[in-house]
Amino acid sequence: MHNEDSVFERRSTTDPLIGAGLYNLVIGLTLAWGFGVNYWMLTNIAPEAIAGVNPWIFFLGYFACCFLGIYLFRSSDKPAVSFLGYNLVVVPFGFIINLVVSRYDPALVVEAIRLTGLVTVGMLCLGSLFPAFFQKIVGALTIALLLVIVIEVVEIYVFKMHHDILDWIVVFIFCGYIGYDWGRANQIPKTLDNAVDSAAALYMDIINLFLRILRILGRK
Repeated sequence: MHNEDSVFERRSTTDPLIGAGLYNLVIGLTLAWGFGVNYWMLTNIAPEAIAGVNPWIFFLGYFACCFLGIYLFRSSDKPAVSFLGYNLVVVPFGFIINLVVSRYDPALVVEAIRLTGLVTVGMLCLGSLFPAFFQKIVGALTIALLLVIVIEVVEIYVFKMHHDILDWIVVFIFCGYIGYDWGRANQIPKTLDNAVDSAAALYMDIINLFLRILRILGRK
């Protein structure tokens, strides 16, 4: 997804710049919007209704919606278009969250949210302090994530098993991505559109981190 037109490759812009405080506020509000949409979906859509959809239709729609959303927010320099792309990612993620969370005790979900929040804050601090470090390891993070995905697919569909250590590996990978994406967010021009784009990238990191933490806690 990294290309010359990607928002995260831009080092100059003709769009109006905003202050650092407003930039961070927009990132925070955009993240809050996404989490709020997911919460609304969780409380208003029955997981049985989602589970009743044909799996092929569900996953084709999920990936089509996510990839379209990622394309829009990464390639557009218009805040409204990027926000639309962000929501095209938030909604399908919400369906997955709904299905997963319904399997766990509410108290465990709250604990997973708390831990995810603490870890996220910690990684944001590290991303601010050591952006160059996270820039150096992002290639390794990407390779590791792809390998884990392949291994998990083979284990689940071929051997009908899952090694718990893989969840911990994914947690560390997305911790790295949070640090990387936050460091990257502060290196690109501070515009309204870039704030939305940065929030979208962080949203995906945080949700993936939350789902793995919840899975680890659920085993206890």
